[in-house]
Amino acid sequence: MGSYRLALCVLVVCAAGGASASEAPFLKSLAGSWTGAGMMKRTTASSPIDLSCSFQSKANGEALSMNGKCTGLLVVSRDVSAQLTATGGNYAGRYIGPSGRVSALKGARRGDAIELAVTWSRVVNGDRAATMTIRRSGANELRIRTVDKDPASGRQVVTSEINLRRN
Repeated sequence: MGSYRLALCVLVVCAAGGASASEAPFLKSLAGSWTGAGMMKRTTASSPIDLSCSFQSKANGEALSMNGKCTGLLVVSRDVSAQLTATGGNYAGRYIGPSGRVSALKGARRGDAIELAVTWSRVVNGDRAATMTIRRSGANELRIRTVDKDPASGRQVVTSEINLRRN
């Protein structure tokens, strides 16, 4: 369901950062208020839904938590939360989507992007796997993109993308 991808987008913002021996300085740079817009798809075959999102993030050493709300179609608003921990260049975490279900993230940084394997809490688009890339563009911008496999064609489809700016 699209709300799960929306929740995942929120968590992925938490993951954006570098893969140095200590991620704490970078994670601290992500603390604060963020807003942005983008799109999500309920399924790989559905039409995109425009989103407007706002988040508040807090850093504590090698951990980052983020709480936020995304609104789509002017009537659907969802609270989401996420936690992520960095160990060296590896990231692991979870997010709790609107249904209260927990999904997992695991990955590492490559250049200016974090590449994550997603394990959904239930079957989404025919399986429980997807990928997410978080790319930092400058000091105050993040782009979060989730890609899932279309069960009918087998092709990779962008199912969500949110562009954020620091307030």
